Amino acid sequence: MTTAKNDIIGRIRGALGTRTDTRAAEYAAIPRRYRQASELGAEGRLDLFLSRIQHYDGGIFRCDRGIITDTIADALTGRGKRRIVVPPEFPREWLPGGCEFVIDDGLSPDDLDRSDGVLTTCTVAIALTGTIVLQHSPSEGRRALTLVPDYHLCVVEGDQIVETVPEAIRRLRALNPQVVTTISGPSATADIEMTRIKGVHGPRTLDVIVVG
Repeated sequence: MTTAKNDIIGRIRGALGTRTDTRAAEYAAIPRRYRQASELGAEGRLDLFLSRIQHYDGGIFRCDRGIITDTIADALTGRGKRRIVVPPEFPREWLPGGCEFVIDDGLSPDDLDRSDGVLTTCTVAIALTGTIVLQHSPSEGRRALTLVPDYHLCVVEGDQIVETVPEAIRRLRALNPQVVTTISGPSATADIEMTRIKGVHGPRTLDVIVVG
């Protein structure tokens, strides 16, 4: 059996020739005419990101670092949310009083579904597409945490916002995450009759707090 397998693999390699040896060069030769670097300043990137989030029907809050706690409280109060799940290492000093914050220590899908929502940080945000990227660090939580609850409040640092997708990919490559989740507005999909439904593949409601 082993001899037959080796014979088959040898024939396949022979048919492929030296293609595998030139793959890196072929990849490098692919035309890349899309823009790979930012052309906007920090304020321009921020404005573009916020406009995209608004276009996707996401809620927006802006604040300085000194009032993050108050802003989180305002966002949750405005949505009528009181029982919020947070990742294990979400900054405790940002959590306001008046709400019940449940640390995710492996909560079941039912427990996540019964919560009012989830509060996380993020890894990077893309202005051009209005996308929030999570690498599921301890302050961002596991993937189920941002897919099951009906509401997601995400804190984005101003210096985490880049303009283009290639810039975001480069940041992620440096971190080498095992898995990432991209979020571009509240979850929404449409059936064959083009009836738009929210909350099928993730939170029905997304709010973003931009710090700085």
